[in-house]
Amino acid sequence: MIRANRSNVKELASNREASNREFLIATKKNRPPDFFKTTQSFHNKVFREIDCLDCANCCTSISPIITNRDIRRIAKHQGMGESEFSDLHIVIDSDGDLIFNATPCPFLLSDNKCLIYAARPEACATYPHTESHDISRIRETALKNSFVCPAVFEILEKLKSYYSKK
Repeated sequence: MIRANRSNVKELASNREASNREFLIATKKNRPPDFFKTTQSFHNKVFREIDCLDCANCCTSISPIITNRDIRRIAKHQGMGESEFSDLHIVIDSDGDLIFNATPCPFLLSDNKCLIYAARPEACATYPHTESHDISRIRETALKNSFVCPAVFEILEKLKSYYSKK
């Protein structure tokens, strides 16, 4: 049963932040042999129940890090030069990363679909990073994403429950 949604994920994640951090630290120090496989299994299960198009919280509340490769690909997709695209859509954030200059994402359509889906940034294509990464190794990213993405919150809850029973 999925409990987290766009409306309550921030509050739920805040309430579980300490236990999530403790769990991720513990699994990084003493990773169960099946951890990555189990995480992928829960990722698949949760994403069978959650439709990102019903949420789009990531697109409305955070900006992905944009690479130069992303700029080239998106600019070409949009039929414009890289400089023109960058001038219109890219800024440098306080960490020195390239990001979109607007939140919600300037390419988010009213039906929560992406105007540039075929050319979207790599960070968007791999978000929320629970399928292709060991989340205990990207602990801070996983914790941060659990405040935005109901799926990340649910995956962490399932992992904590599963490993507490072992």
